[in-house]
Amino acid sequence: MPKELEPGSHESPDDSSSPAHTLELLCHLDDTAHGSVLCEKRFTLLFFSSSLGTPPNSQLAGSASLEGKGQLKFTSGRWSPHHTCTQVATANDTTIRGWDTRSMSQIYCIENAHGQLVRDLDFNPNKQYYLASCGDDCKVKFWDTRNVTEPVKTLEEHSHWVWSVRYNHSHDQLVLTGSSDSRVILSNMVSISSEPFGHLVDDDDLSDQEERRPEEKSQEPPQDSVIATYEEHEDSVYAVDWSSADPWLFASLSYDGRLVINRVPRALKYHILL
Repeated sequence: MPKELEPGSHESPDDSSSPAHTLELLCHLDDTAHGSVLCEKRFTLLFFSSSLGTPPNSQLAGSASLEGKGQLKFTSGRWSPHHTCTQVATANDTTIRGWDTRSMSQIYCIENAHGQLVRDLDFNPNKQYYLASCGDDCKVKFWDTRNVTEPVKTLEEHSHWVWSVRYNHSHDQLVLTGSSDSRVILSNMVSISSEPFGHLVDDDDLSDQEERRPEEKSQEPPQDSVIATYEEHEDSVYAVDWSSADPWLFASLSYDGRLVINRVPRALKYHILL
């Protein structure tokens, strides 16, 4: 028997001819100045810099801490891709806070955003003031950070804690959620998307052959709905995310180590594109 095929060998025949790949530590993050509160009551911004021929190094850009009584602990945080990336949203217990990283000051606060612990946050990539959150109350909520008195939309499709929520990077009406009920739900939140009436085409741009019929013009705009529910997992789904290369591809990861990759249904894909 060839050596590479003997029991206990962890190399395939192709591995022996391939160079070994090792992980390299780029930069050490020194958190001694913050003590044990780094992961609980304080969030820290680090600035990374590197010049040609020198290893990268980090510098403290700013930090903010929670003040108050009780068990104050950050559970999630998310950069906003808007406002020149100067805003960060954080979650602690049932509260969501927005921060301006230039002054490290609080710019909005959503108290009791969820009935129980807030698990995850995500910003709409196309609408700068829209934020999604999910939590242990089994709900997914969508907020306009200019008016946080109440959510603009609430989903209650899951039956247990919702651990993860993600907007599609290109088509913001597509929203993924993963939950401890072992399900991944793909929703079409078109009413609060950047194209609430679908892809709009001016009548002046239509040729005679493409002229819309009266009944087509009077159709109601698309409605929010659950597109599909995926039940390939047998344990709690802790993370969902969209592919950065293919906007129609997404992955989910569950507690038992199962990674599942799915695609947006073809019919919906072409409905959005056409």
